[in-house]
Amino acid sequence: MKPILGIIGGSGLYTLDGLKNTKLVNIKTPYGDTSSKLHVSNYKSLKLVFLPRHGLKHTIAPHQINYRANIYALKKYGVTDIISVSAVGSLKKNHKPGDFILPDQFVDRTFNRVTTFFDEDCVAHVSLAKPTSKQLSELILKSLPKDIKVKQKGTYVAIEGPQFSTYAESKLYKSWNCDIIGMTNMPEVRLTREAEMGYVSIAMVTDYDCWHENHDAVTVDQVIDIMHKNTNKVKKLILSVLNNLNKVKSWNWNDKIYTCLNEAILTNKGDIANKTLKKLGPILRRRFSI
Repeated sequence: MKPILGIIGGSGLYTLDGLKNTKLVNIKTPYGDTSSKLHVSNYKSLKLVFLPRHGLKHTIAPHQINYRANIYALKKYGVTDIISVSAVGSLKKNHKPGDFILPDQFVDRTFNRVTTFFDEDCVAHVSLAKPTSKQLSELILKSLPKDIKVKQKGTYVAIEGPQFSTYAESKLYKSWNCDIIGMTNMPEVRLTREAEMGYVSIAMVTDYDCWHENHDAVTVDQVIDIMHKNTNKVKKLILSVLNNLNKVKSWNWNDKIYTCLNEAILTNKGDIANKTLKKLGPILRRRFSI
């Protein structure tokens, strides 16, 4: 069985080109509405699900995104792996506007978001030591068009927003050796792992954060221009990923990402309320055979 990819689009990425027979699917969740209906398409032998996290017209701010509903809906529809696309600021001089980075670590500085599906009578502690999918990252790196370069590792610090950092905060995150800064990959990473799905973030650098001496010289027009160029490139990259995934003969379903709840859930099934089992059905179905 091949993976079913979910693509979460960030700032600038609201649609995907080159896909046929796209249908809009409304998935009900116990957490409310998703950012938009799911855009379900077929690409050769693959099924692809696209979801713009800010809505089709960018009307949802980072701190108002219903992250639980988004991840739950993707899981319920059958998505196995997620590629997240995000615009970020750079915390290092060698990460320049226009660069692409695949962060492999995250620091969570959000403070007003629900970060788990397990907040009732089912207790679970998933490991986030290695928060991203190695095989999905390798597929992306294998699929790079010649005009696109991607840095393989980095630390993404997630802030609450919607305001950007103060200068003191920016300097602090830089002193922590973080590479990039954004507002959306947390709690996506956490929720995706709890849902036993692979996750990779393609981070697109649009500007330097305010620590940089030339930050004040950056105009909105310049940022938007870089964002548009990055968006066109990431669309091209995703199509290349799909082409390579279509050729993949086997996928490592033995990766512990897909069975991490085996070691994470502490509560016995018999002690979990039926309403909780029903509510978390798409997430608990494999673990408890429900």
